[in-house]
Amino acid sequence: MAADPLAPVLAALHCTSVTSSDFDLNPDIKLPAGRKLRPAGVLCAFVLRDGAPHVVLTKRSSALKHHPGQIAFPGGKQDEGDADVTAAALREAHEEVGLRPDQVEVLGQLPTHETVSSFLVTPVLARVHGDFVAIPEPGEVSEVFTVPLSHVADPTRYLIQSRRWRGVRRYYYTVPYGPYYIWGATARILRGLAERMAQ
Repeated sequence: MAADPLAPVLAALHCTSVTSSDFDLNPDIKLPAGRKLRPAGVLCAFVLRDGAPHVVLTKRSSALKHHPGQIAFPGGKQDEGDADVTAAALREAHEEVGLRPDQVEVLGQLPTHETVSSFLVTPVLARVHGDFVAIPEPGEVSEVFTVPLSHVADPTRYLIQSRRWRGVRRYYYTVPYGPYYIWGATARILRGLAERMAQ
């Protein structure tokens, strides 16, 4: 029987690691006490391309108010009708990229990630079954693409870069792939997965 190409991902789910945040590399930033974080879920979905696992990512529409043009997982905030953050991630993936819930096998979750926009994001890892043909939601998504898991699972591919944000220099992780500049929360979540896979 052939080895499961996602075996390293399944093993990573059993590794211990701490939560992460957009402020990991910026310890001098003082976060307000009593801040309220809104729950959200993103889907880190794996599809097979030529027998190798790839991660599904989106390029957000340049017309969006928040994070226009950035690379992101399908996902979003948990709505009242969502049973939990996993349900939110599945609903948003269906709406944003046309991934049907019946094609998705949820594998588990990574520790939460706090964003600068006050979301507490739960990354939901999932295997996609059958043929997945992306259908981008034009109001939110300009492109759907995949990145080889081997690329984002390699800790040496991650760089630390910076830019000025609200008058101070902010540092963040990046993991560029071809024409795609993957950075911020998406890169930090992927780096967390890479760290667990390396254990």
